[in-house]
Formats: sequence, structure tokens, C-alpha cells
Amino acid sequence: MLTLTIPAVEHFNEVTNEFIMISEETTIQLEHSLVSLSKWEALWEKPFLSDADKSQEEAISYIQCMSLSDSLPAEMYHYLSATNYQAINDYINAKMSATWFAEDHNIPRRREVITAELIYYWMFSFTIPKECEEWNLNRLFTQIKVFSEKNGPEKKMDKQALMRRTRELNAQRRKELGTSG
Repeated sequence: MLTLTIPAVEHFNEVTNEFIMISEETTIQLEHSLVSLSKWEALWEKPFLSDADKSQEEAISYIQCMSLSDSLPAEMYHYLSATNYQAINDYINAKMSATWFAEDHNIPRRREVITAELIYYWMFSFTIPKECEEWNLNRLFTQIKVFSEKNGPEKKMDKQALMRRTRELNAQRRKELGTSG
């Protein structure tokens, strides 16, 4: 969860030609989760996790969907500072897990559009409890990948790795037996 503070400030709304006062400091709590993603995709009817750029309105909308407080006025989200936006981006992009994967860069990756429904499909396919939809989305992706890796077929060694392993075993056996061949 990310907690942000919006300071008490005075803003001028150029559209309405009015000064807007935020008389007291406001704290908001945000959660980048499957629930947030689902809310946003329901509103905008397009995938959030795509390479397409988001408009400012779409970005603010996602921050609203991430908010754990329903009582904040919508205009509050327009007064986030550049520091707030950086913190939000850092939070969304954070790994949120100690798990790592040895990536095989030689395997071509399927480029699939990922939507909330696809993520729910993965969750239910791997019997990941529905409560995990409230986890940080990156942590949920890691959990899904762990299930995929553990349930997938055992990976075979490539030819070079197999030959290297064979040479190592032969050298070890020669040393143990005191032979030269």
C-alpha cells in the first residue's frame, strides 16, 4: 500500500476562474491491485496493461481506482504534486517480491493483451484464492509465474550445458578414483 499526503494549498482553476482552497492536509492510501485494474478497465473498456499511452484523465482515473478511500472529492486527485506522481509510478513499477526468475532470452515470448479477466483466469486456473486480488498486482503476477514455473514441464538442459556438466562429472570421477581416463 502507498500512502500519500496532499498538502493544504490554494489552486486557481482556469476553467471556472475560481480559487480552490484545500484547507487541510489530506492523506490518501493507494493499492495497485487486480481490484483497481478491474475497476479501471470497467470504466474505460480497454486494457490497462498495454503499451498504449494513457491520457492524463485516464491516469488520474487509475489513481482514483487505486484509492482505498471512497470519501475523497474527485478534484483532490488533480492536485497531486510531481513528487506524488513519481511515488505512484515507483510504487506501480516496484517488484514487491524477493522472488526472481532465470529468464531464458532465447525463447520467443507470446505478446498477449493482458486484461483483468485473463488475470482472474490465471488465478482460478492455479487455484489462487480470490482474496489475492487485493495484493499488489506485481506480487500477484509473481505468484502466478511461480505456479506456472512449478506446474510447467521440466526444462531440458541445452547441449552446451549438458556437455559442460558431463565434463565436470568426468573430471570429478577421475579425481575420486585417481585415474587419468
